[in-house]
Amino acid sequence: MTVSGPVPPGTGWPEDPAAAGTPVAKDPAQVRALAAGAGSLAELAARQSVCRACPRLVQWREEVAETRRRSFRTERYWGRPVPGWGDEHPRVLILGLAPAAHGGNRTGRIFTGDRSGDVLFASLWRCGLAAQPTSVRAGDGQRLIGARMAAAVRCAPPANKPEPAERDACAPWLAAELALSADLRVIVCLGGFAWQALWPRLAAVGWAVPRPRPAFGHGAEVPVPWPHPPGTGRPADLLVLGCYHPSQQNTFTGRVNDAMLDDVFSRARHAAGL
Repeated sequence: MTVSGPVPPGTGWPEDPAAAGTPVAKDPAQVRALAAGAGSLAELAARQSVCRACPRLVQWREEVAETRRRSFRTERYWGRPVPGWGDEHPRVLILGLAPAAHGGNRTGRIFTGDRSGDVLFASLWRCGLAAQPTSVRAGDGQRLIGARMAAAVRCAPPANKPEPAERDACAPWLAAELALSADLRVIVCLGGFAWQALWPRLAAVGWAVPRPRPAFGHGAEVPVPWPHPPGTGRPADLLVLGCYHPSQQNTFTGRVNDAMLDDVFSRARHAAGL
């Protein structure tokens, strides 16, 4: 019989970054402290993956992991926050909204196991940013090349709509991911939610974000300078790119297609020097 419910950390799930003793954030103040105290992206991912700071999101993600979708009834669901994943020294960061209830919340890896991810990983593979054209489950051999993925909100939200307080509670995880990615050259925002969530976090890390904040659009390009003295471990500029989210709604209606995605990720790869 398949075990249901969230996976306890350190029990052998493929690519689980956490251990039984990984510290758990239980409120927004603890998120801020644990995010700021992480010394590496690996340690940060471990702490992200056990967070319990947002009661509504905890209840929802664990309920989904318990009940499951009929087509996945024989599978165990991850049922925890989905941490950042990919290269430990990324030059490209791909930022989405939140994990899908039966995608990342099931597989434990961002954009893995759902149709949005099918389209996204195929494009990343064609553009030289992923080792395989598919991403089915954690431990399937997929890896990102010079790139990393993250979500503005790390838990699957009901109706795919996080509340503003949940977005804000999760924000320090993203700020810490940006701060620890010293080689970062390009950020690709998948959709308007990720685009809006990014700018305050860049400012918190020290980037000179433009004012007023740029409007989101597919193919939008915004150079963001690092306004501090040379030798501080940062490039001279960061390039932020806008990209329509490869959701089923967007791909089925033709709002975004393979060529449009490939254009953005080819641009990202070139700008990052990969």
